[in-house]
Amino acid sequence: MSYSPYLLKGQKALVTGASSGIGEAIARYLASSGAAVVVNYHSEGESAEKIVDDIKAAKGEAFAFQADVSKEDQVKAMFSKMFQEFGTIDILVNNAGLQKDSPLVDMSLDQWNAVIGINLTGQFLCAREAAKEFLRRGVKPDISCAAGKIICMSSVHEVIPWAGHVNYAASKGGINMMMRSIAQELAPHKIRVNSIAPGAIKTPINTSAWDTPEAEAKLLQLIPAKRVGDVEDIAKAAVWLASDDSDYVNGATIFVDGGMTLYPGFAGNG
Repeated sequence: MSYSPYLLKGQKALVTGASSGIGEAIARYLASSGAAVVVNYHSEGESAEKIVDDIKAAKGEAFAFQADVSKEDQVKAMFSKMFQEFGTIDILVNNAGLQKDSPLVDMSLDQWNAVIGINLTGQFLCAREAAKEFLRRGVKPDISCAAGKIICMSSVHEVIPWAGHVNYAASKGGINMMMRSIAQELAPHKIRVNSIAPGAIKTPINTSAWDTPEAEAKLLQLIPAKRVGDVEDIAKAAVWLASDDSDYVNGATIFVDGGMTLYPGFAGNG
């Protein structure tokens, strides 16, 4: 497929956690493909405004909105503002997420609740509000053959256990079944719901995994493709899932991981 400025023309998108990393790349790629974009952020306001300025400089439409996606009132306020500015929503990218790592026996309830709240409850709250609008408006064939698209950001850790990160892994496992259940419910209404599961991606959240040659070499043992992913790898998948090119894809998790889920440690042991 080609990423032309007309691919998503006329569509309105909301990307949560879009002020840096994967979310920023997705917001920029959606905008470059013709979508008007809400750049949601929690604390990095200056970065979010810079992204908006860049999109506008390229003749796109965007605005930034601060909201904690784990808070129902803030999520509702964000959607209200989006409808006020853009009229509707066509694409939701549930990207906001965080880690608060700890061994199980040392993990506090606050650490557990914070990660589940943002990573899982936040996706539920945003998906619910988007689905209400999709159902209300229905399909507009001149915009898209779907009434709406929801893209959930998961992780390879929806299937790979991760000791010391039980809250994060649990949240991503929950996203998998939440996404599939929502997809099953909404598919008859021409609403498509899918997930992207990144592997190791170069983002500010986890630079220690490749900040030295030794660390990167160790990480590459887990990746058959023998490279660490870039945020653009995820953004391209998101644009495809948001477009009509993926219209027959429902309830799927697209693993963008260089083969990490192929368990390369078992290679050659057969």
